[in-house]
Amino acid sequence: MSETQQEVRRLGVETTGIEIIEESERTAQPRDLFWPWFAANVSVFGISYAAFVLGFGISFWQSVVVVTVGVVLSFALCGVIALAGKRGSAPTMILSRAAFGVTGQKVPGVISWLTSIGWETFLTINATLATATVMHKLGWGGGTTTKIIACIVVAALVVLASVAGYHIIMRLQSWLTWITGIITIVFMVVAASHIHWSKITAMPSGSWQQTVGALVMVMTGFGLGWINIAADWSRYQRRDASGGQIVAWNTFGGAIAPVVLVIFGLLLAGSDKQVATGVLDNPIGALAEILPTWFLVPFLVAAILSLVSGAVLGIYSSGLTLLSLGVRIPRPTAALVDGVILTLGTIYVVFVAQSFASPFQSFLITLGVPLASWAGIMIADIVLRKRSYDDDDLFDPTGRYGAWDWTSIGILVVTSVIGWGLVVNNYAQDASWNNWQGYLLHPLGMGTYDAKTASWSGDWAYANVGVIIALILSFVAAYLLRRGKVARQESLPTRSAEPAQAKV
Repeated sequence: MSETQQEVRRLGVETTGIEIIEESERTAQPRDLFWPWFAANVSVFGISYAAFVLGFGISFWQSVVVVTVGVVLSFALCGVIALAGKRGSAPTMILSRAAFGVTGQKVPGVISWLTSIGWETFLTINATLATATVMHKLGWGGGTTTKIIACIVVAALVVLASVAGYHIIMRLQSWLTWITGIITIVFMVVAASHIHWSKITAMPSGSWQQTVGALVMVMTGFGLGWINIAADWSRYQRRDASGGQIVAWNTFGGAIAPVVLVIFGLLLAGSDKQVATGVLDNPIGALAEILPTWFLVPFLVAAILSLVSGAVLGIYSSGLTLLSLGVRIPRPTAALVDGVILTLGTIYVVFVAQSFASPFQSFLITLGVPLASWAGIMIADIVLRKRSYDDDDLFDPTGRYGAWDWTSIGILVVTSVIGWGLVVNNYAQDASWNNWQGYLLHPLGMGTYDAKTASWSGDWAYANVGVIIALILSFVAAYLLRRGKVARQESLPTRSAEPAQAKV
C-alpha cells in the first residue's frame, strides 16, 4: 500500500470500493447496524406520512396497525438482504450478481442507481426548501440567497461524508442519532398540546381495500425504499456473526423511529385538518406553523440533519452501485461524481424548474416496481443459499454465477409488467406522460380511469398493490425456478479460501 493510501486510511477515509472486504477489516458487530438505520429514519418528515395514511380514509386504529406492520415488515426485508452482506462482504449490487449473473446484474443495477441518486436528490431538495421555509417564518429571509447558502451547505455535508466512506459515516450517524433523536422528542412534547383525542376517535373506519392500500404505501415509503442498499452496511460484519441478530438490529434501527413518529403524526393530523392538508404540500411549513418561535431553529436543525443523514447513506451506496456497473474509478471519486449530480439536480429543481417535483416523484415511484421485483428475486436467492458466496466468481463472468441468469432477468421483466399494471400515477396532472400505468385495473374490475379528470375510481385504484405483487411473485418464481441452479452452484468447490461457516 502506498504512503498516500496509508495516510488516507489513517484519517478514517474508506478506500475500499466494490472489492471483497478483507477478513481483518470485518470487525463490526450486529448492534452497530442500529446507528446508520436509526439516524437515517429519525426524521420529522416521517410525521408527514401520517397525512398520506389517513388520506386512504381509514380510522386511527386501522392506521396504527398499518404503520406498525408496514414499517416493521419492510425493514425486516431489508434485514434479510443485509444477510448477503455478511456472507459475501461486498456491496449489495455485487452480491446480486449471484442471482442475475455478473453481467446481467447491470440491468437491476441501473434501476438501483437511478432510484438511489434520485431519492437522495429529493432529500437534499427538501432540506434546502426546509431551510428557506423556516428562515422566512423567523423573518431572516428565505429568498434566493437563503436557498443558495442552504443548497451549498447541505450538498457539502452530504458529499463530504459520502466521499469519506463507511467508517466516518458510522461515527457521524451515531452523533446524528443522538442530536436528531433528542430534538425530535422535544418537538413531540411541544406539539402534543395540539392533539384532540375526541376528533381522533371520531374518524370512521375504512374498507379492507383502503387498509391494504395504506399498508403498501407505508412499506414502499420506508423499508422498501432502502432495500437495494441494505447489504452495503453489513459487509463489514464478521462472517460468523449471528444472522438473526443482523436482521433484528437492522429492523429495530430502521423501524423504531418511523413507527413512533408516524403514529404521533396520526394524532396531529387526525386532530387538525389544516395540518393534515398542509403537510401534503409543505411538511416543514405545516409542522412549523404549530411550533413556538423559540423552537423553530432546533426544529430546522433536526429536519436538515435527518435529511442529510438519509442522503449520505444513499449517495454512498449509489457510488458503490456506479462502480458495480463497470465504471473504473476509485470509490471516493464515484461518491463525488454522484454528489455532483445530486447538487446539480438540487440547483435545477430549486432555482429553475419549480414544477419538476411531481414528475420527478412519479418517475421514482415507477422505478419502485422493478426494484420490488429485484428484491423478491434477491431474497429468494439468499434463502436458497446455505453457504457464503464465492469471492472470485462474483467478479468472473465465466464462474459459477455466469454472465447472465436469464431466469432471473425473465422474472424481473414479467413481474414488473404485471406490477406496473396494478399501480397508478399519483401525479397524473403534472406527469401525464406516466398515465400508461394501471392497465390491469379495469380488466380485473379493480378500478376505472376517467381520462377527462386524469383520475381513478374504485376501492383498489390507489392501493398500488402492484409493488407488493411484484415482490411476492418474483420471490415465489425465483424460489421455485432457481432451486436446482443454486444447488448446483453451491456443490462446486470454492475458488477462493473457504471462510468460517456463517451463522444463519
